[in-house]
Amino acid sequence: KACMTASVLPSLTVECLANPAANRMTPYGARRSEILGADVLALAQRELTQWQGYAVTPLHSLPALAQAMGVASVHYKDEGSRFGLGSFKALGGAYAVARLLCRELGAQLGRTLTTQDLLTPELRALCGGITVTCATDGNHGRSVAWGAQLFGCQCVIYIHATVSEGRKEAIAQYGAQVVRTAGNYDDAVRQADLDAKQYGRFVISSYPGYMEVPRDVMQGYQLMVEEAAQQLPERPTHIFVQAGVGGLAAAVCGYFWERDAGDRPIYVVVEPDKADCLTQSAKAGQLTAVTGDIDTLMAGLACGEVSHLAWEILEKGTDVFCVIPDDAAVAAMRL
Repeated sequence: KACMTASVLPSLTVECLANPAANRMTPYGARRSEILGADVLALAQRELTQWQGYAVTPLHSLPALAQAMGVASVHYKDEGSRFGLGSFKALGGAYAVARLLCRELGAQLGRTLTTQDLLTPELRALCGGITVTCATDGNHGRSVAWGAQLFGCQCVIYIHATVSEGRKEAIAQYGAQVVRTAGNYDDAVRQADLDAKQYGRFVISSYPGYMEVPRDVMQGYQLMVEEAAQQLPERPTHIFVQAGVGGLAAAVCGYFWERDAGDRPIYVVVEPDKADCLTQSAKAGQLTAVTGDIDTLMAGLACGEVSHLAWEILEKGTDVFCVIPDDAAVAAMRL
C-alpha cells in the first residue's frame, strides 16, 4: 500500500493498493477467454463497424502533460464523438441490445441473425414486441435507449434519485420510458430487475445472475480497446481505466492480458473514494459491496456492487487499484 500525489495537480492524496491477488504469470485461460476473447471481439468488430455512423475515435497525444509528469508520453482515447452519444458506452449497451434481439428473434425464426438483419422491415416489426431495460447513471441508459430506437424495440430505463434532469431528458429523447426511483444506483438496479421479471423485460446490464448480456456489453467495449491498441505509436507501459461496476475495466484488462500475457502493461483501475467497490473487494479477497448514498461527483462511477463477470478478469488481472477524491476528478477535468 502506498500513497502518492500527482505534482501537476493540487495537493491531493491518491490511495494506491497493490492488488494482493495479482500474479502476472497467471495464464489468461479458457474461462476468461469464454468471457472475453479474440474470437468474440472479431464478431463485435464485424458487426459494429457496419453500423451507420461508425468511425474510429481519436487517440490524442498529450506531450505537455507528459513533460509535466516526467514520463515519456501520455495518450488519451477520446470517445466524445462515438455515434453522436459522447461516450464509450455507445459500444456496449446498444451492441448488447442488438445481440439480445438477434438471439431472441433468431430462436423464434430458427436461423442465425446479424445486427444488419434487424434493420429489415420484417425483423424491425418483430423487435417491437420486445422490451429492454436497465438502471443507469446516464450514459449506459442513453446507449441502451439509442440501441432500442435503432432496432425498433421497446425500452424502459431506471434512474435513481440524484440523476440530473438533463441526463433524464438525454435518455428520453431516444423514445425510452424513464422511471425515477428512490435511493442510489444499486436500488435502481434492484427495481429494474424486479420489474423485468414481473413484466417480461430483458435486462441490459452487468447484474449478478446475468451472463450473456454483460459479456456482450464488454465485448462491444473491446472494439474501442482494439482501436486504441492500433493507434498507439509504441507499446504502453501503464494503462489507467476508470471503473463503476467494472465492465469497461475488465474489457481493457482482458484485451491486453490475452494478447500480451505476462508482458502486458501495468494495469491500474481508478475509482471514486465514495464508490470503491472493486478496491474494497480486492482488500477483502471477495466481492464486497459499498453501501450508503455513494454520493460522488463522478456520477457515472457511482456504483456500489461489482459485476461478477468483470471480477473474474479483474480479480487477478489488475495490478493496482487507485482511489481518488472528487477534488481530484474536478482538477483533472480542468487540467
